[in-house]
Amino acid sequence: MRKVIGIGETIMDIIFHGEQPTAAVPGGSSFNSIISVGRAGVPAVFIGETGNDEVGRRIADFMTANHVDTRFLQMRDDIQSAVSLAFLNERHDARYMFYKQPPRHLKNFIRPGVNPGDVVQFGSYYAINPHIRPTVKSFLEYAHNRGAILFYDLNYRRTYKDRATELLPAVQENFRLADIVRGSADDFEVIYGLRNAEDIYHRHIEPFCRLFICTCGAEEIAVCTPQATYRFPVPPIHTVSTIGAGDNFNAGFICALIRYGISRDDMPLLSYAQWERLTDCGRRFSANVCASIHNSIDEDFGQRMAEEWKQAGAETRPDENSRHLSPDKNTK
Repeated sequence: MRKVIGIGETIMDIIFHGEQPTAAVPGGSSFNSIISVGRAGVPAVFIGETGNDEVGRRIADFMTANHVDTRFLQMRDDIQSAVSLAFLNERHDARYMFYKQPPRHLKNFIRPGVNPGDVVQFGSYYAINPHIRPTVKSFLEYAHNRGAILFYDLNYRRTYKDRATELLPAVQENFRLADIVRGSADDFEVIYGLRNAEDIYHRHIEPFCRLFICTCGAEEIAVCTPQATYRFPVPPIHTVSTIGAGDNFNAGFICALIRYGISRDDMPLLSYAQWERLTDCGRRFSANVCASIHNSIDEDFGQRMAEEWKQAGAETRPDENSRHLSPDKNTK
């Protein structure tokens, strides 16, 4: 079966409702996605690092328990694991305070083997951090050349608003490498001062990448392609927390790409009905995580989705080589 490779940071989120903490949940943007991928029964691999401490060991154990390959998670003795405080407001949106060490170069980076049809998810500050950018870019170029689908989630936080000019070249490089770009209207308002999906696409995405998904919370999902823009409504849901909503949209969409056997060559030619099916899976994953305090879909929902795909006859294209997850130690 084709696999999903997530690359990104790990962090322990301590979540507050009102004055008191209510949960401590392992997190990180790509991390949240890859946990949901594993729970949905799709082969999942994570590339990243954490401290070789109590928090780091809990994060690694959590990944293993959720069917994620951790052979490419570096447990470092020279760093402490990152922690964040997430304060939920009356709309269940989170305000964060981060406690982590200053940026540093990746150490002993080992990449997994990548095969045609695999999906690599990357994004957030991790994908543009100048300290680790050369290593991350090298891996993305390797994965692209190996025939993987590269899914880039911008996830550009207001924390970096004043650094947009400095970071924009790396963002545009990621657009160019990606087969599909996703971001929220909030992301693009921060970096470009725009919220309209078509304006964002034609002015900033299309020169680099042909496919763009713009999510706008509870309003709509817009898919922009060279042929057309498709808009899909978002039904009302009961929300407990919006933490991980976008990350899990990514997970559902990516799982659907694999379960419905969609290749990189297929993507520019997808019909309205196919985009609707893919975005609906993303929406359902997102709705599930919003209904709980957790950062990823619940296990029962993941099993139900796997069974639903099976009953619908959605199977991955056979690829014996994609079963191998052996490391490639030639990464510089």
